[in-house]
Amino acid sequence: MLFQKFVRLCAGRIGQIFNAHQLSNEVGVSVPTIKSWLSLLQTSYIVFLLPPYFENIKKRLIKSPKLYFYDVGFASYLLGIESPEQISRDPLRGNLFENLVLSELIKTRINKGLDMNLYFFRDQHQNEVDVVFKRGSLFTTAEIKSAQTFTSHFLNGLLYFRKLFPQRIENEFLIYDGDLEQDVKGIHVLNYRNAAERFFEN
Repeated sequence: MLFQKFVRLCAGRIGQIFNAHQLSNEVGVSVPTIKSWLSLLQTSYIVFLLPPYFENIKKRLIKSPKLYFYDVGFASYLLGIESPEQISRDPLRGNLFENLVLSELIKTRINKGLDMNLYFFRDQHQNEVDVVFKRGSLFTTAEIKSAQTFTSHFLNGLLYFRKLFPQRIENEFLIYDGDLEQDVKGIHVLNYRNAAERFFEN
């Protein structure tokens, strides 16, 4: 079925900008149909969209969001991944890991009855931050890496964002798959298992 093809293609686009026109061409249905199917997946709590952050609210509404799944296990199934060994070699491992962390952050907010208030940041020069949480006028930011070893270049996007909003950073995190937790340049380096608990601390 074309709908099943659409859902599988969505799984292959985890962490990427949602492009209805591209999916329309690949699936062979109209753009309004793609948008209708996406809305169905959203209301069924199968996928969610992470909007880009802009100071200009109109831009936030116009610019394209990123696509993620609430259940990373289901997304893995759609991708044909059946074992930990497979996922460790899969080219989408980093995307799935990012999805795992982000979905836990969102569930933390939802379980408290709070609005998501989560975004991603990317400028025209491809400087990017995976997660931007806005609390009032302040930001908590996070970069998510599936690596088990920390390297300093993981912090580049966070440090760039800090320069843009030097007086408005409340907290900064590098969330990864390693066990060593430390603070580097004022950024908390955390294992992903502790991310949801720490991320929303004041």
